[in-house]
Amino acid sequence: MELMNQIVEEDDQDSVTIAKDNDGVPDAMSEDDEVESSYSFDFFAKNDLIKLHESSDEYSIVRTGFFSGIEENSSKKIKILAIHKTFNSSFSAKVKAKNFQILAKAVARKCCGDANIKYAWYSASKDEICEILKHGFSWYIKTAENQYCYRTSIYLFAAKFSSDSVLGSKVDETGVRHLLLCRVILGKQELVTGNCNDRFHPSSPEFDSGVDDLSAPRKYIIWSTYMNSHILPCYIISFGAPYE
Repeated sequence: MELMNQIVEEDDQDSVTIAKDNDGVPDAMSEDDEVESSYSFDFFAKNDLIKLHESSDEYSIVRTGFFSGIEENSSKKIKILAIHKTFNSSFSAKVKAKNFQILAKAVARKCCGDANIKYAWYSASKDEICEILKHGFSWYIKTAENQYCYRTSIYLFAAKFSSDSVLGSKVDETGVRHLLLCRVILGKQELVTGNCNDRFHPSSPEFDSGVDDLSAPRKYIIWSTYMNSHILPCYIISFGAPYE
């Protein structure tokens, strides 16, 4: 399926389809343009990423998909500074991308021909994103108290709920936030409610991932057992947002 049809993935006929142009899509300024002109993205360039040009269709599609999941009043506070794409030029990145394709085919065979691949947003700090690009998702996560705890699952938000990811995004040292847009192999989903911190795999081999709602999922749950096989980072969107 083409990127155009995947960025915002809907399951009903009332959904919004992303357009290639930017008509009606806000790109509001932060307090000034100094952050955009002075901010360096060298840390992404060093991690096998390429910066998309603002005039490209790919930039427009990702940008429009991002704003389509944010209310107009909130979107006016957001200024996109850059969108980067994973280049997959390193050996490890090529292997990961190839393995993702192989796994998708295997899951599709198990699930009657449909691996149920979606785009989804992941909130993280700049440092965590760089670590994910270098080494994959970690089994440990840093808490608000600067301690590390064992991670049993990864939570991502459906493409049309980018606002949820913005709320969970971390501000870096210069006031900029970053989100990962990933491809995710969901396969057969199971409903997960309440606290699942004591689980790191599906409840049965029949399932591949968890969701908060089977009919209209907002949140995807990828168990730690699968986090570096079922999630493939594709884009990083960087933005300034005094987001409340």
